[in-house]
Amino acid sequence: MAPSFEQLDPETEYDDGEEDIDYSEQYDVRMEEGLDTFIVIDGLPKVPPGSKDKLVKFLLRKLTSVGKTKEENVFMPMNEAGDMSEGFAFVEYETSAQAAAAVKALHATALDKKHTIAVNKLTDIERYGREGRIDETYKAPEMPPFEEKEHLRWWLGDHEGRDQFVMYKGDNVGVYWNEATTAPEAIVDRQHWTESFVQWSPKGTYLTSMHTQGVQLWGGQNWSRQKRFMHPGVNLVDFSPDERYLTTWSHRAMEIQEGNPVLSVEEDGKNYIIWDVATGKPLRSFVTLDLPGPSVDPEGNPIKKKIQWPAFKWSADAKYVARMTQGQHISVYELPRMNLMDKVSVKIEGVMDFEWCPANPQRDNVRDYEQLFCYWTPEMGSNPAKVGLMSIPSKEIVRTRNLFNVSDAKLHWQSDSSFVCVKVDRHSKSKKSMATNLEIFRVREKGVPVEVVDGLLGTVINFAWEPHGDRFVLITAGEMVAGAAVSPKTAVSFFCPEKAKGNAVGNFKLIRTVDKKNNNAIHWSPNGRFVIVATILNQQSFDLDFWDFDFEGEKEEKERDLTANLQLMGTADHYGVTDVEWDPSGRFVASSASVWKHRMENGYHLYTFSGHLLREEPLEGFKQWLWRPRPERLLSKDEMKNVRKNLREYSKQFEETDQAKKSSANKAVVESRRRMLEEWLAWRERTEEDLRVEREDYGLRGEISEERLALVVEEDEAGEGKEKVVEEIFEEILEESEEVLE
Repeated sequence: MAPSFEQLDPETEYDDGEEDIDYSEQYDVRMEEGLDTFIVIDGLPKVPPGSKDKLVKFLLRKLTSVGKTKEENVFMPMNEAGDMSEGFAFVEYETSAQAAAAVKALHATALDKKHTIAVNKLTDIERYGREGRIDETYKAPEMPPFEEKEHLRWWLGDHEGRDQFVMYKGDNVGVYWNEATTAPEAIVDRQHWTESFVQWSPKGTYLTSMHTQGVQLWGGQNWSRQKRFMHPGVNLVDFSPDERYLTTWSHRAMEIQEGNPVLSVEEDGKNYIIWDVATGKPLRSFVTLDLPGPSVDPEGNPIKKKIQWPAFKWSADAKYVARMTQGQHISVYELPRMNLMDKVSVKIEGVMDFEWCPANPQRDNVRDYEQLFCYWTPEMGSNPAKVGLMSIPSKEIVRTRNLFNVSDAKLHWQSDSSFVCVKVDRHSKSKKSMATNLEIFRVREKGVPVEVVDGLLGTVINFAWEPHGDRFVLITAGEMVAGAAVSPKTAVSFFCPEKAKGNAVGNFKLIRTVDKKNNNAIHWSPNGRFVIVATILNQQSFDLDFWDFDFEGEKEEKERDLTANLQLMGTADHYGVTDVEWDPSGRFVASSASVWKHRMENGYHLYTFSGHLLREEPLEGFKQWLWRPRPERLLSKDEMKNVRKNLREYSKQFEETDQAKKSSANKAVVESRRRMLEEWLAWRERTEEDLRVEREDYGLRGEISEERLALVVEEDEAGEGKEKVVEEIFEEILEESEEVLE
């Protein structure tokens, strides 16, 4: 510790001259660490001494919301006359982390209608505001020359309407144009572009690459780096639906040192960071919550618990993001400030899971802004299990439903938020058998009625709504026999509503069940109507069934009152298939076998929506295939209806383009063949001339027969100075007979 003035020796002479002192930055003395706990608040109202204590107490309400401090730790200076405060205050917190949190949470917040406070760390003011650091003379800022930025959605202007995809194989990541009849056209191919995997943003604007030090976003026609987010050891990444925010997660807590150019000490020890994509700055960081249950097994070995991803779930408009503390509450944060809504979490005792509605709910007779999330709680004591719908920001519970004998539940929203299906797994009273029923909440109807679909054979292992539609597919499986080597057979069931008057949606009815299958995956076309029911990650079965819900053929009599005409269009096999991906247009679908999941016959197949195989390409070290998403359509419903009505006229333009490309390809083949024919004719002419000269040398006359010319040994291989052999073949009929067969 530096000596005080009283501790100095009075007998010693001290030079008070300053001519030899170097004030450069390299000799700056770091402030004591204790000052990191202080903050400075500017923008306070100027009050007389009698109102000072009242203002301090009012200010403490905000200050204590982010850390621990008390009235004695708030110093509010008065002016020289002592009759009015100066309009700022110094506050001391218990730790530097609390001070940093106060700066982040309270800076630029409204104290009242007339005053907005500015909050800074005391060390920052000393560091940046020291004499000589700021020029007292105003200088107008220099405007940098205009630089045109790349158009991040340039690929949408492709005149052929093609889609792009990214493929990761070996150490190379490439982006390609998809071609229906020819090999894909490469756009960019880079080695070591990522260290683990790649991921598109929800609207396809950015391609995400993962690295040891963080995440990078790429885009534009030159595929340049657009953004960089520092997160050491990052494992997973998730975007908000509008691409404005980004969540990164690492299983290992971050270690952040003082002076980090991007991250502050506040992020030290955290696992999650939520970023603002536009600014590239972190909004808030969080630790990973421990899941309930034992952390070690009976033998003392640690139990690996599977985290829920994404842990932070976004509302449809990205105005809110929420995280669940299982069994206790749901914390809803408001964007962009990331403050906890109403400063308190939504307590839901026993909550097991929740899901935001994927689109604005548009409930009957509700005009106020709202977002909905659905949650469920298990049975606790004598209380039944419960499913609820909650409106945000009002926190009003819109609808609840009590359930009994519940083992598990899964929440499935329809893409337009018209329905939410709760898949309920129930056990018998003896708990020896399981069954599943569906509780379908009709969100947009008055009172949110619930329709129950039961009578399902076996347990539902997969469920999927039709995008922008009201039909669904589910897969059921029988109970697994203990010790059995083979999984039980599955059954695929197709459902749709009955026909109803007007725009109403009728009750859901079973169209058909296809049993004795091995299917375990459902993949709807992004535009609905077509669906693939597949068997993935299975070494014994690997089939893909292509179904059409609106087949234009004759409808069966028993299905005339239903809003579907189901037809199997085709089937396909892809050995070892691990993933199935529809392109955004719904015209093509790719199945792939990734080396991450097995190491045999890796590669991909490309099909049409009806199951016709267009291309099959085995690739060593194949890892990923991802179609580039497209943003939502700008066409209105009437405009889309007009396009469907005049589809034949529009399709002619694309057919002409396809024919021109095909003709271009054929023209190249014809040109190649013509070139080969010309080379052959030229060789033939030279050979005939050489033979003619040779015959004249031997005194032979007459034309050379075609048979003899065809049997000439190639002179190029014979070489100069060697004998040339000519072989003649004569045919003679020795005997000829006829036999009549009766």
